[in-house]
Amino acid sequence: MIDERRTIEQRGLYYEEFDLGVRYLHRPGRTVTEADNVLFSTLTMNGQALHLDAAWAATQPFGQRLVNSMFTLSTLVGSSVAQLTQGTIVANLGFAEVTFPHPLFHGDTLYSETIVTAKRLSASRPGQGIVTLGHTGRNQSGDVVATAVRTVLVWCEEEAP
Repeated sequence: MIDERRTIEQRGLYYEEFDLGVRYLHRPGRTVTEADNVLFSTLTMNGQALHLDAAWAATQPFGQRLVNSMFTLSTLVGSSVAQLTQGTIVANLGFAEVTFPHPLFHGDTLYSETIVTAKRLSASRPGQGIVTLGHTGRNQSGDVVATAVRTVLVWCEEEAP
């Protein structure tokens, strides 16, 4: 028997669906644990004591270990994938203006949002477009902990495989 229910497959947006100035809130947030920070830092061979040595970090200006900023950036971008680029991205083209204006600590929750800041059709890749995304991450108190501008190459709907 054929299932006649309507089927919806979750995907990101095609080039035509990105509208300038739209702000996407990516939910749920992600509460960062000590295990996340230690595992990410060691997997990426980042032995920075500021991420791993609680006693030493306690003597530093923030008085505790900081979440690895690359974990923060990865989670910020990763939280946007399901809503914006899942299955519609061709490639990340680059990152610019990455900042970490406030530290993220163990137990903080990262809330991410993205604003579409620019888009144009690709001159060299027919059927694809270039979209610029401004990502912002905030902790549970609303403090901005990370920002990044990401440029992505995405499929146009009619050309998608």
